[in-house]
Amino acid sequence: MAAAEFAELLRELKDRSGLSYGTLAKRLHMSTSTLHRYCNGDAVPTDYAPVERLARLCKASPEELVELHRRWVLADAGRGKKTSGPAAEQGSGPAAEEGSGPSAEEEPTAAGDSAVVTDVTPDGVPAPPVGGRRRRAVLAGIAVLAVVGAVVLGVQLSGGGGERGDGAASSVQGKGAGGATPSGSAPASASPSVTPSASASPSASGTPSPSPSAAGQERPGAAVEDSSGTPPLTVGIRPHAWESPCDQRYLIDREPGRVSPPPVEQDAPAWVAAHGAVPSGKQFLELTVQGTGEETVVVDGLKVRMVQKRSPLAWNDYAMGYPGVGCGAGVPTRYFTVALDAARPAVVPEAGHADFPFKVSESDPEVYYINADASAYDVSWTLELSWSSGTRHGTLLLDDEGRPFRTSGNNGRPAYEFPLGGSAWQRAGSSPAP
Repeated sequence: MAAAEFAELLRELKDRSGLSYGTLAKRLHMSTSTLHRYCNGDAVPTDYAPVERLARLCKASPEELVELHRRWVLADAGRGKKTSGPAAEQGSGPAAEEGSGPSAEEEPTAAGDSAVVTDVTPDGVPAPPVGGRRRRAVLAGIAVLAVVGAVVLGVQLSGGGGERGDGAASSVQGKGAGGATPSGSAPASASPSVTPSASASPSASGTPSPSPSAAGQERPGAAVEDSSGTPPLTVGIRPHAWESPCDQRYLIDREPGRVSPPPVEQDAPAWVAAHGAVPSGKQFLELTVQGTGEETVVVDGLKVRMVQKRSPLAWNDYAMGYPGVGCGAGVPTRYFTVALDAARPAVVPEAGHADFPFKVSESDPEVYYINADASAYDVSWTLELSWSSGTRHGTLLLDDEGRPFRTSGNNGRPAYEFPLGGSAWQRAGSSPAP
């Protein structure tokens, strides 16, 4: 039975780690009883992200990560076949009907295969295959995606561009750096021509184009405003903030001899652009939200917009932390997670943290940290921040210099680390213990 085999491997990893259920549950931000149910086979997680976090906490090998993902896919695919029991109850409901994870048919392809593994509707939700029309559905999904991508790029790139300084936080005034067209009942004169730039999207080979201002640490959110004028708040974006160097990794389509040593956090944007790197397994965003005047602005929420899902990148995986060097990080004030592998990813507050809405002004800014993880896919995505102030309201499109954020799973990829004081990258685990 697929669920039993999946639970068996989870128990093996848990027992080998020597950590208690309570300790693991606390680190995974879930209840102890939930973790018990996963390891006993009474329930199958609807998303793979917490499974991978558990496996990494238990120091699973790359081979074990691949096998664990395979078993989860089979267990998740068999969820709908159950008619009773706790696991069936968890797998029932709208989320299960829509498909909250990859099915057995949609298991990521082998390394080097860049085929799209699932159809994507305009709002980013994977569409279920229908009988023998699966291949045509995939092609139709690709066509829809291309049209949606062109429209999104046109909306982002049209209009005026904001100015940037020497890497400091920028401000959004009317149209942001992405030049997004205002939404709602905007004046007819505000409809510029749409001329998408080829450099604004990943290349056909899958390698992301370097950001034109990669050395900058923050950028403003692009305004998607109503017709009432300039939005009363700004958003500074750091797409390559690090929660901790120990768990920050990047996928790069280069051999170790052609990769520079890991940078410090403030130099990460330039390093990422120079190597065409993509955040591996997770991406940690820092959003600094501040009002532009004395009036209070209510930040109503954040939504995830899926642009595209592909098979994980078949690239080498490079760790930013040095083996044997301890790391620690405090929990930020506003901390959220996004499971990018889910059918409908959502911004969810971390356990013990408040959810939207929040209030900001010029004298009372807020900093939000978004921890987005991906295991089964290579995901392109953006965020939309909604706000209101008095009778006014609008949204801000948040992205990476006019392009979607991009985060890829790394299961089974060759992993490398750079020894402290060393001169070259080495395979993970080959460095002698300190």
